[in-house]
Amino acid sequence: MKGLRRIAAIVLRHFYLLRGSPARLLPLFAWVAVDILLWGFITRYLNSVTKSGLNFVPSLLGAVLLWDFFTRVMHGVAAAFFEDVWARNFLNIFATPLSISQYLTGLVITSITTSMIGLAVMLVLATTVFGLSFFTYGLMFVPFLAVLFLFGIALGIFGCALVLRLGPASEWLIWPVPALLSPFAGVFYPLATLPRWMQWFSCVLPPSYVFEGMRRIVAGGLVSGYSVTFGTVLAALYILLACRYFVAVYHHAQRTGLIARYSAETLS
Repeated sequence: MKGLRRIAAIVLRHFYLLRGSPARLLPLFAWVAVDILLWGFITRYLNSVTKSGLNFVPSLLGAVLLWDFFTRVMHGVAAAFFEDVWARNFLNIFATPLSISQYLTGLVITSITTSMIGLAVMLVLATTVFGLSFFTYGLMFVPFLAVLFLFGIALGIFGCALVLRLGPASEWLIWPVPALLSPFAGVFYPLATLPRWMQWFSCVLPPSYVFEGMRRIVAGGLVSGYSVTFGTVLAALYILLACRYFVAVYHHAQRTGLIARYSAETLS
């Protein structure tokens, strides 16, 4: 019971931060809305100039929506952690009986809340403005979201551990991670387009199985249950590895005294 209350306290803290600051609240839906509008009009233009009969809305706009959801999940975990970094509140938090697992769980729940807001905005815009029907993907839309959600959580926790190890100045390394992974994940094109060495790297990225499956459905084919299951297991494994890395970095910070010196100038 105490554990649940401590987790709720972490979530409540970030709720108060969002409620008291429009500057924090606006990015939850503003940037995803811009992305959907931009790519929505691009797909509408492509449909008007191509004669192939291919509808770019479910293949291209759907990919943008799913990738933005993954990005919001990862950034949601990282941003919640960075709030404590920016406020230099990290040492105060762990001076309490709060455990690492409770703290990470609070970050994950916070990310769930913020990413759901962004997802709702994207779904409304994509459906009402550009006519994206999610019946196109069928029931597979749910496991697609699940894989991206799990992998986003894993990368978010890993990013938090990396910043804890290297210092707040390394924050800039975390934000562009989704953009760096997108060429390997095959968000907008089949993996067969990539060179062989990039395809090998794609095999260990859970999102690659999502977007390959999505394109197969749009083309009228069937998705292998094995590939989606493998992507899910792979994403869950990454969560365990990320949590283990975070715990190892935290204990290192305790042993070396880094956690006591944690400030904007800390780089090692």
